[in-house]
Amino acid sequence: MIIAIMGAMPEEIEPILERVGSYETTEYAHNRYFTCNYAGHTLVIAYSKIGKVFSALTAATMIEKFGAQILLFSGVAGGINPKLQIGDLIVATKLCQHDLDITAFGHPYGYVPEGAVYIESDAALRQSALEVAAAMGITLQEGVIATGDQFVASNERKAWIESTFHADALEMEGTAVAVVCDALEVPFLILRAISDTADMDAGFDFDTFLESSAKVSARFIMKMVEKL
Repeated sequence: MIIAIMGAMPEEIEPILERVGSYETTEYAHNRYFTCNYAGHTLVIAYSKIGKVFSALTAATMIEKFGAQILLFSGVAGGINPKLQIGDLIVATKLCQHDLDITAFGHPYGYVPEGAVYIESDAALRQSALEVAAAMGITLQEGVIATGDQFVASNERKAWIESTFHADALEMEGTAVAVVCDALEVPFLILRAISDTADMDAGFDFDTFLESSAKVSARFIMKMVEKL
């Protein structure tokens, strides 16, 4: 099976590249893609750069150029559900775009015509993730992840996203990846480790906990690959 493993930043895929050891590098569309064999699969690994446009481009490239049959996203997110703490893992049941706003035309936040407010992730991959978590003896949360081209540091904005979309966590890439995978009929899983929370200084926490949280997410993703 050809499995895409994607992050947004170098810190989110470096632990994965360390785990696989050796790999080949392909430069394409102003990015680098790392391919290798691992646990009986062909892996295509890349970080997209931050934001919805870059992540959509990278996801589409992994599927269309490299033939990925499944896409797993590993990275960090801000927690807005008070039950989520630094280092906790959450897998998206569905995703939405919190910064998409054409409400002036009578549509709800996050919606465009011929689209949907929410995109659901693959149920079978979520079940596999829960089984991996149980085998590892860790807790894996499930919930709604909201995406936007903003690093949200305002508690007021976080509260609005939580109440409007019933979101549990927020980040800057997941829904763009979901849109691509849904359109191209590729099963996907978005996994995030919490790097900051709504009741803390987002900038400080992000810088402090990015590396450790990214390693938590990466370790789990590699266990997923070994199970598939």
